[in-house]
Amino acid sequence: MTPPPLNDLPIRTLRPDDLRHCADLSEDRGWPREDHKWGLLLAAGNGYGIDAPDGSGLAAACVVTHYGDRQAKPDLAAIGMVLVADRYSRKGLGRRLMVHVCDEVLAGIPLTLHATPYGRPLYEELGFAVTGRAEMLWGTFRPAPGSPATDTGRVRPATAEDLSGIIRLDTEVFGIDRTHLLTRLPAFADQLLVAEDTSGGLIGYSAAWPNMDTHVVGPLIARDTATAQALVTALAAGTERPLRTDVDVRHEELLTWLKERGLESVAFNAVMTRDIPGLPGDWTRRWAPLTVAAG
Repeated sequence: MTPPPLNDLPIRTLRPDDLRHCADLSEDRGWPREDHKWGLLLAAGNGYGIDAPDGSGLAAACVVTHYGDRQAKPDLAAIGMVLVADRYSRKGLGRRLMVHVCDEVLAGIPLTLHATPYGRPLYEELGFAVTGRAEMLWGTFRPAPGSPATDTGRVRPATAEDLSGIIRLDTEVFGIDRTHLLTRLPAFADQLLVAEDTSGGLIGYSAAWPNMDTHVVGPLIARDTATAQALVTALAAGTERPLRTDVDVRHEELLTWLKERGLESVAFNAVMTRDIPGLPGDWTRRWAPLTVAAG
């Protein structure tokens, strides 16, 4: 039987057992498999994909993470992991999948994504605009003599009792409730730290989670540069792996400090939004996302 034309292939919701096929798709495009990250995104969000006509797995896929009231109309949705198998590239599958997700599944919901230079033209055609930039850094962290402290508090491992405070602080800084994502952090991350002021008030938190041979630093929420530095320094002390993170380019002081500590610039991604002028919340305390795939 002759397989249907590519543009007639149905788009379906991905299931947890599609994890292997998603990782295969990443590998096909020269990315790391990132099974751990795919698992989180499929559990906390919704995946959409197109099956390859030869039955070999996925021809295309993406993941959507909703924020706010997910039972009614979400306040924001982040699109990530938009991938098309190499053998089906430049045949319109990526566009078709994005049009379906943006204009049918997510119609009327403000959207955001991080775009590579390769994907940015398509997203601009679909109504997204660049509203920010993030710089990806990678490398082995070298602590400085007299490692930074918060000056007004301490950094320590988070406990179960801290989770409600983390969620309150994150909602204030991010601008939208992310409880369904943050409650997965303790199991997802290898380290979860909080920063407190002298009265015990929460002024920041961060996590380091495993991704292939690195630990990704994110989210990174902090009151000021000193607190962000203290959190990163403490996370680095807890691993022998290189660190990777994506920092808002407006945080120039932190970026300079990270490069002085051994991390190198790898790439820049454009932060893009649609139907919203920019990301909500307080960018001055939002230093790095959990992952660019989740906004």
